[in-house]
Amino acid sequence: MDKILEKILLLCCFSSQYKTTPIHTNTQSMLTEETIRKGHSKTMATSSNSIIFKFVSFLLLASSFTTVVSEHNTLPANQTFRPRRELLKLKRIRAHLKKINKPPVKTIKSPDGDLIDCVLSHLQPAFDHPQLKGMKPLEPPKRPKANNTMNEMAESLQLWTVSGESCPEGTVPIRRTTEKDVVRTSLRRFGRKIRRGVRHDTLSNGHEHAVAFVNGDQYYGAKASINVWTPRVTDQYEFSLSQLWVISGTFGHDLNTIEAGWQVSPELYGDNYPRFFTYWTTDAYQATGCYNLLCSGFVQTNNRIAMGAAISPRSSVNGRQFDIGIMIWKDPKHGHWWLEFGSGLLVGYWPDLLFSHLRGHASMIQFGGEIVNSRSTGYHTSTQMGSGHFADEGFGKASYFRNLQVVDWDNNLIPLSNLHLLADHPNCYDIRAGKNNVWGNYFYYGGPGRNSRCP
Repeated sequence: MDKILEKILLLCCFSSQYKTTPIHTNTQSMLTEETIRKGHSKTMATSSNSIIFKFVSFLLLASSFTTVVSEHNTLPANQTFRPRRELLKLKRIRAHLKKINKPPVKTIKSPDGDLIDCVLSHLQPAFDHPQLKGMKPLEPPKRPKANNTMNEMAESLQLWTVSGESCPEGTVPIRRTTEKDVVRTSLRRFGRKIRRGVRHDTLSNGHEHAVAFVNGDQYYGAKASINVWTPRVTDQYEFSLSQLWVISGTFGHDLNTIEAGWQVSPELYGDNYPRFFTYWTTDAYQATGCYNLLCSGFVQTNNRIAMGAAISPRSSVNGRQFDIGIMIWKDPKHGHWWLEFGSGLLVGYWPDLLFSHLRGHASMIQFGGEIVNSRSTGYHTSTQMGSGHFADEGFGKASYFRNLQVVDWDNNLIPLSNLHLLADHPNCYDIRAGKNNVWGNYFYYGGPGRNSRCP
């Protein structure tokens, strides 16, 4: 094809040159040429040039098509030719990533493959929110007063920090979101929970829970220590999490929640590591809120904790148990909801302006596990909750929450009273509570999912 084009182009050039450059032989020849050129040959030359021009245009078009096909055929095996719709989708994804992935001053590569970007605090996604633009992170609030001190277990940290790397002062660590992260779900749903993220009734749309909760009072926060496991998640679109919920409003469209804990979610993160996560919504998971920093809202103030980052080490059966501490409470001075991770590490806060009912107080506190049962194989899922062991197997096998407390109107941490237990399908996942002087209020929970009693 290239050789043909080359010859045709040469012919065009020669034709053009022949038309404009006279041949100097003799006068008679020149007169004859002049006479002919005044006649019908002039029309023929023009017609000939037009035909050549059209033919060249056709060949150029064919050549470009051949080039496209050729390039398509030489793409790597893991790539495919993208039609217009796919290209538009990719363009939208990249525009979204540009919005949420802020320019870092430093990037740290985690052993699990994550990239942790150290972003200037005032450039973090929170300040894209129209009501937060131009604001700066607040100073730490007054911490709730504890009535007693519980024993400490071994504490889990985050995998990206094991090398000793950290983000500079004045920056916050943010897990970088990739195209693959978004493509695993959809841009419309990315970073959001499917509705029914709170246990309210037995018809929970594939979500199953084993939880403890308190209600009937005004709550200004909650605290618990949770041991961390690596439950098996058998379907990419399922997850297993352990968290606490701070809840207000009805269970209709006005539901407000703040949530934090650990989760395994192949769809969201692309692997099976347990990861520290947060979530919030002010309209029952419909249009507001998101995981971690995947939308504007949560204001991070800590340069050592990355939301969405993998937790390490993890607990093992009959081995050492590792905890993370989670506390969420309402700052009495400014009214914002603050998050603490581990032993006194303030992560940041949810501004009260994000919420409706939670601008005042919470009406329910919930602790426990949740899984998604998609029944993709036609049976109950084998996705594990907690450690994958039932509650009655106890310490060293079952997963637990311990040192359960709530925050009262006067910013005091107090033990729970009137604790309720609820398991959607106790043959699949169950829960059992207790109380002692070492762990205070606690419970074991979890299970393997599908088994002989959970078909």
